[in-house]
Amino acid sequence: MTKVILVRHGQTLWNVDCRYQGQSDVSLNETGLKQARLLAARLLGEDVAAIYASDLGRAKMTAEEIAKRHNLAVSIVPELREISFGEWEGMTFGEIDEKWPGLMSRIFKQPDTVEIPGGETYQAVQQRATQAIDKLVKKHPEETIIVVSHGATIRTILCAALEVPLTSVWRIRQDNTAVNVIEYSADNWASVALINDIHHLKER
Repeated sequence: MTKVILVRHGQTLWNVDCRYQGQSDVSLNETGLKQARLLAARLLGEDVAAIYASDLGRAKMTAEEIAKRHNLAVSIVPELREISFGEWEGMTFGEIDEKWPGLMSRIFKQPDTVEIPGGETYQAVQQRATQAIDKLVKKHPEETIIVVSHGATIRTILCAALEVPLTSVWRIRQDNTAVNVIEYSADNWASVALINDIHHLKER
């Protein structure tokens, strides 16, 4: 089995302000850096073959904190980046709802039917993200790897692993620096062992 430790990046100022980040390159704030260090300490005991991250700064910064503890370099995989929220990026939930009435409620209840203005569909995100994971699994048979990505992207990967429809994507919680574990067999059969574990934050 290949063990994929799939983690979300640490907190950013836009997370605090409830602004849609998407593919805007927002850095970790001080809390996010602290979270990343606590995450790195938690994962220190793992026998890790490689560490991968999205090309967005908040994911790279989180991955670099982990990589320091393992004396590994971070390999960048652009396909792991967050969903593009197009015209919504930088806006709050309320601002989006005011400009596009009703669309915000649909994105939580029927995300697979929403076309984000100027952005991506959840189907497109799931396709590129799962293809990237498949390649990494094939590259690391019988090894453990860490993959640092983003909330929506991770949710689509988990939906694929659990074989549940994308209508359920927002039923899967993903807090900052949440740890998820998926184990993949040689024939790519997935077993989800852990979802949204943040005990490394609560024990400090």
